[in-house]
Amino acid sequence: MTPDDLAAVGLRLDLAGPVATITLDRPASRNAQTPAMWRALAEVGAGLGDEVRVVIVRGAGQSFSAGLDRAMLDPTNTDAGETVAGLLQRDDEEIIATIGDYQQGFTFLRDPRFVSIAVVQGYAIGAGFQLALSCDLRILADDAQLCMKESALGLVPDLTGTKPLVEAVGYGRELEICATARMVPAAEAVAIGLAQTACPHDELDQVVDALVAALTAPAAGAVRETKALLAGAATRDLDTQCLAERTAQVRRFRELAATNR
Repeated sequence: MTPDDLAAVGLRLDLAGPVATITLDRPASRNAQTPAMWRALAEVGAGLGDEVRVVIVRGAGQSFSAGLDRAMLDPTNTDAGETVAGLLQRDDEEIIATIGDYQQGFTFLRDPRFVSIAVVQGYAIGAGFQLALSCDLRILADDAQLCMKESALGLVPDLTGTKPLVEAVGYGRELEICATARMVPAAEAVAIGLAQTACPHDELDQVVDALVAALTAPAAGAVRETKALLAGAATRDLDTQCLAERTAQVRRFRELAATNR
Protein backbone atom coordinates (compact mmCIF):
# COMPACT_ATOMS: atom_id res chain seq x y z
CA MET A 1 0.00 0.00 0.00
CA THR A 2 1.13 3.54 -0.69
CA PRO A 3 1.61 6.10 2.09
CA ASP A 4 -1.55 7.85 0.87
CA ASP A 5 -3.51 4.58 1.03
CA LEU A 6 -2.34 4.04 4.60
CA ALA A 7 -3.06 7.63 5.60
CA ALA A 8 -6.61 7.26 4.29
CA VAL A 9 -7.30 4.57 6.89
CA GLY A 10 -5.31 6.21 9.68
CA LEU A 11 -1.99 4.38 9.46
CA ARG A 12 1.63 5.28 8.85
CA LEU A 13 4.53 2.92 8.06
CA ASP A 14 8.16 3.93 8.55
CA LEU A 15 11.06 1.67 7.59
CA ALA A 16 14.54 2.23 9.00
CA GLY A 17 16.94 -0.61 8.27
CA PRO A 18 15.73 -3.72 10.10
CA VAL A 19 12.99 -1.83 11.98
CA ALA A 20 9.44 -1.23 10.75
CA THR A 21 7.30 1.17 12.76
CA ILE A 22 3.53 1.05 12.29
CA THR A 23 1.74 4.05 13.74
CA LEU A 24 -1.98 4.29 14.31
CA ASP A 25 -2.44 7.87 13.16
CA ARG A 26 -5.92 9.05 14.12
CA PRO A 27 -5.04 11.09 17.21
CA ALA A 28 -8.25 13.13 17.11
CA SER A 29 -10.21 9.92 17.78
CA ARG A 30 -7.54 8.49 20.12
CA ASN A 31 -6.61 6.13 17.28
CA ALA A 32 -9.98 4.39 17.17
CA GLN A 33 -9.82 1.40 14.86
CA THR A 34 -11.92 0.48 11.83
CA PRO A 35 -12.26 -2.59 9.61
CA ALA A 36 -10.47 -0.67 6.86
CA MET A 37 -7.55 -0.19 9.24
CA TRP A 38 -7.49 -3.90 10.08
CA ARG A 39 -7.48 -4.87 6.42
CA ALA A 40 -4.65 -2.42 5.77
CA LEU A 41 -2.66 -3.80 8.71
CA ALA A 42 -2.94 -7.27 7.19
CA GLU A 43 -1.60 -5.93 3.89
CA VAL A 44 1.26 -4.17 5.66
CA GLY A 45 2.15 -7.40 7.44
CA ALA A 46 2.07 -9.40 4.21
CA GLY A 47 4.35 -6.86 2.55
CA LEU A 48 7.13 -6.85 5.15
CA GLY A 49 10.38 -8.24 3.78
CA ASP A 50 12.79 -10.66 5.42
CA GLU A 51 15.13 -7.76 6.20
CA VAL A 52 12.69 -6.56 8.89
CA ARG A 53 13.72 -7.89 12.28
CA VAL A 54 11.64 -5.72 14.61
CA VAL A 55 8.13 -4.34 14.14
CA ILE A 56 7.07 -1.54 16.46
CA VAL A 57 3.37 -0.71 16.82
CA ARG A 58 2.47 2.59 18.43
CA GLY A 59 -0.21 5.28 18.47
CA ALA A 60 0.02 8.96 17.57
CA GLY A 61 -0.93 11.50 20.19
CA GLN A 62 -1.79 10.79 23.80
CA SER A 63 -3.19 7.25 23.50
CA PHE A 64 -2.24 3.97 21.90
CA SER A 65 -5.81 3.19 20.80
CA ALA A 66 -9.24 3.76 22.31
CA GLY A 67 -10.46 0.61 20.55
CA LEU A 68 -13.20 0.11 18.01
CA ASP A 69 -14.52 3.21 16.27
CA ARG A 70 -18.01 3.44 17.78
CA ALA A 71 -19.38 4.48 14.39
CA MET A 72 -19.18 0.81 13.45
CA LEU A 73 -21.75 0.03 16.16
CA ASP A 74 -24.19 2.80 15.18
CA PRO A 75 -27.06 1.24 13.21
CA THR A 76 -28.04 4.64 11.80
CA ASN A 77 -24.59 5.49 10.43
CA THR A 78 -24.45 4.87 6.68
CA ASP A 79 -21.06 6.55 6.20
CA ALA A 80 -18.91 4.32 8.39
CA GLY A 81 -17.90 1.74 5.79
CA GLU A 82 -18.21 -1.74 7.26
CA THR A 83 -20.60 -1.72 10.22
CA VAL A 84 -22.19 -4.26 12.53
CA ALA A 85 -25.54 -3.50 10.91
CA GLY A 86 -24.01 -4.29 7.55
CA LEU A 87 -22.50 -7.52 8.82
CA LEU A 88 -25.88 -8.63 10.12
CA GLN A 89 -27.27 -8.53 6.60
CA ARG A 90 -25.06 -11.56 5.86
CA ASP A 91 -25.40 -15.13 7.02
CA ASP A 92 -23.43 -16.42 9.99
CA GLU A 93 -20.71 -18.10 7.94
CA GLU A 94 -20.07 -14.92 5.98
CA ILE A 95 -19.81 -12.92 9.20
CA ILE A 96 -17.39 -15.44 10.68
CA ALA A 97 -15.27 -15.28 7.51
CA THR A 98 -15.28 -11.48 7.57
CA ILE A 99 -14.14 -11.35 11.19
CA GLY A 100 -11.42 -13.81 10.16
CA ASP A 101 -10.25 -11.24 7.61
CA TYR A 102 -10.17 -8.59 10.33
CA GLN A 103 -8.12 -10.88 12.59
CA GLN A 104 -5.35 -11.06 9.99
CA GLY A 105 -4.55 -7.45 10.86
CA PHE A 106 -3.49 -8.77 14.27
CA THR A 107 -2.09 -12.28 13.66
CA PHE A 108 0.76 -11.17 11.39
CA LEU A 109 2.47 -9.72 14.46
CA ARG A 110 3.19 -13.28 15.66
CA ASP A 111 5.31 -14.02 12.56
CA PRO A 112 8.59 -15.64 13.68
CA ARG A 113 10.57 -13.63 11.13
CA PHE A 114 10.54 -10.62 13.46
CA VAL A 115 9.94 -9.57 17.04
CA SER A 116 6.96 -7.24 17.49
CA ILE A 117 6.78 -4.57 20.19
CA ALA A 118 3.72 -2.61 21.29
CA VAL A 119 4.68 0.81 22.64
CA VAL A 120 1.71 1.89 24.72
CA GLN A 121 0.93 5.27 26.20
CA GLY A 122 -2.45 6.39 27.49
CA TYR A 123 -5.38 4.14 26.72
CA ALA A 124 -5.27 0.73 25.07
CA ILE A 125 -8.91 -0.32 25.16
CA GLY A 126 -10.74 -3.20 23.49
CA ALA A 127 -9.29 -3.57 20.02
CA GLY A 128 -6.38 -1.40 21.18
CA PHE A 129 -5.62 -3.81 24.02
CA GLN A 130 -5.91 -6.75 21.64
CA LEU A 131 -3.51 -5.13 19.17
CA ALA A 132 -0.99 -4.68 21.97
CA LEU A 133 -1.53 -8.30 23.04
CA SER A 134 -0.81 -9.43 19.48
CA CYS A 135 2.74 -8.18 19.84
CA ASP A 136 5.48 -10.30 21.38
CA LEU A 137 6.50 -7.59 23.85
CA ARG A 138 4.75 -4.64 25.46
CA ILE A 139 6.53 -1.53 26.72
CA LEU A 140 4.27 0.85 28.62
CA ALA A 141 4.45 4.46 29.64
CA ASP A 142 3.54 4.80 33.29
CA ASP A 143 0.25 6.47 32.31
CA ALA A 144 -0.92 3.44 30.30
CA GLN A 145 -4.36 2.00 31.03
CA LEU A 146 -5.35 -1.36 29.53
CA CYS A 147 -8.95 -2.53 29.28
CA MET A 148 -10.84 -5.34 27.57
CA LYS A 149 -14.02 -3.33 27.14
CA GLU A 150 -16.04 -5.74 25.00
CA SER A 151 -18.21 -7.22 27.76
CA ALA A 152 -19.42 -3.73 28.71
CA LEU A 153 -20.68 -3.39 25.13
CA GLY A 154 -22.38 -6.79 25.20
CA LEU A 155 -19.65 -8.30 23.02
CA VAL A 156 -16.69 -10.68 23.36
CA PRO A 157 -13.04 -10.06 22.44
CA ASP A 158 -12.74 -11.35 18.87
CA LEU A 159 -9.53 -9.81 17.53
CA THR A 160 -7.20 -12.60 18.70
CA GLY A 161 -6.57 -11.19 22.18
CA THR A 162 -7.95 -14.00 24.36
CA LYS A 163 -5.14 -16.50 23.76
CA PRO A 164 -2.16 -14.21 24.53
CA LEU A 165 -3.99 -12.75 27.51
CA VAL A 166 -4.65 -16.12 29.15
CA GLU A 167 -1.08 -17.18 28.37
CA ALA A 168 0.23 -14.06 30.09
CA VAL A 169 -1.92 -13.95 33.22
CA GLY A 170 -3.77 -17.28 33.52
CA TYR A 171 -7.44 -18.18 33.13
CA GLY A 172 -8.80 -16.75 36.38
CA ARG A 173 -7.13 -13.36 36.04
CA GLU A 174 -8.09 -13.14 32.36
CA LEU A 175 -11.73 -13.91 33.15
CA GLU A 176 -11.76 -11.21 35.83
CA ILE A 177 -10.17 -8.63 33.49
CA CYS A 178 -12.48 -9.43 30.57
CA ALA A 179 -15.75 -9.96 32.45
CA THR A 180 -15.43 -6.81 34.58
CA ALA A 181 -14.05 -4.64 31.75
CA ARG A 182 -11.94 -2.83 34.34
CA MET A 183 -8.86 -0.75 33.69
CA VAL A 184 -5.47 -2.34 34.33
CA PRO A 185 -2.90 0.38 35.09
CA ALA A 186 0.68 0.14 33.89
CA ALA A 187 2.22 -0.90 37.22
CA GLU A 188 -0.25 -3.76 37.64
CA ALA A 189 0.23 -4.84 34.01
CA VAL A 190 3.94 -5.30 34.64
CA ALA A 191 3.35 -7.06 37.97
CA ILE A 192 1.01 -9.67 36.47
CA GLY A 193 3.08 -10.31 33.34
CA LEU A 194 1.11 -8.33 30.78
CA ALA A 195 4.04 -6.06 29.95
CA GLN A 196 7.80 -6.21 30.15
CA THR A 197 8.29 -2.80 31.72
CA ALA A 198 6.70 0.57 32.42
CA CYS A 199 8.64 3.81 32.40
CA PRO A 200 8.04 7.56 32.57
CA HIS A 201 6.47 8.85 29.37
CA ASP A 202 9.47 10.99 28.48
CA GLU A 203 11.76 7.94 28.67
CA LEU A 204 9.60 5.72 26.46
CA ASP A 205 11.52 6.23 23.22
CA GLN A 206 14.86 5.70 24.95
CA VAL A 207 13.69 2.41 26.49
CA VAL A 208 12.32 1.19 23.16
CA ASP A 209 15.50 2.15 21.30
CA ALA A 210 17.61 0.19 23.80
CA LEU A 211 15.36 -2.86 23.42
CA VAL A 212 15.51 -2.68 19.62
CA ALA A 213 19.30 -2.46 19.74
CA ALA A 214 19.45 -5.53 21.98
CA LEU A 215 17.07 -7.51 19.77
CA THR A 216 18.97 -6.73 16.58
CA ALA A 217 22.45 -7.43 18.01
CA PRO A 218 22.32 -11.27 17.77
CA ALA A 219 22.18 -13.07 14.43
CA ALA A 220 18.77 -12.71 12.81
CA GLY A 221 18.41 -16.47 12.35
CA ALA A 222 19.06 -17.15 16.01
CA VAL A 223 16.33 -14.74 17.15
CA ARG A 224 13.85 -16.09 14.61
CA GLU A 225 14.47 -19.71 15.54
CA THR A 226 14.24 -18.86 19.24
CA LYS A 227 10.91 -17.06 18.79
CA ALA A 228 9.49 -20.02 16.87
CA LEU A 229 10.66 -22.46 19.56
CA LEU A 230 9.19 -20.43 22.40
CA ALA A 231 5.94 -19.59 20.61
CA GLY A 232 5.13 -23.25 20.07
CA ALA A 233 6.45 -24.64 23.35
CA ALA A 234 3.14 -24.54 25.22
CA THR A 235 1.43 -26.80 22.68
CA ARG A 236 4.22 -29.41 22.46
CA ASP A 237 5.04 -32.19 24.89
CA LEU A 238 8.59 -32.35 26.22
CA ASP A 239 9.87 -34.89 23.70
CA THR A 240 8.46 -32.92 20.79
CA GLN A 241 9.92 -29.68 22.12
CA CYS A 242 13.31 -31.31 22.59
CA LEU A 243 13.21 -32.55 19.00
CA ALA A 244 12.27 -29.05 17.81
CA GLU A 245 15.27 -27.64 19.70
CA ARG A 246 17.65 -30.18 18.17
CA THR A 247 16.30 -29.61 14.69
CA ALA A 248 16.54 -25.85 15.00
CA GLN A 249 20.09 -26.11 16.29
CA VAL A 250 21.12 -28.13 13.26
CA ARG A 251 19.83 -25.34 11.05
CA ARG A 252 21.83 -22.82 13.09
CA PHE A 253 25.01 -24.93 12.83
CA ARG A 254 24.55 -25.23 9.06
CA GLU A 255 23.95 -21.50 8.58
CA LEU A 256 26.92 -20.51 10.75
CA ALA A 257 29.19 -22.97 9.01
CA ALA A 258 28.14 -21.65 5.59
CA THR A 259 28.68 -18.05 6.75
CA ASN A 260 32.18 -18.78 8.07
CA ARG A 261 33.49 -20.49 4.97
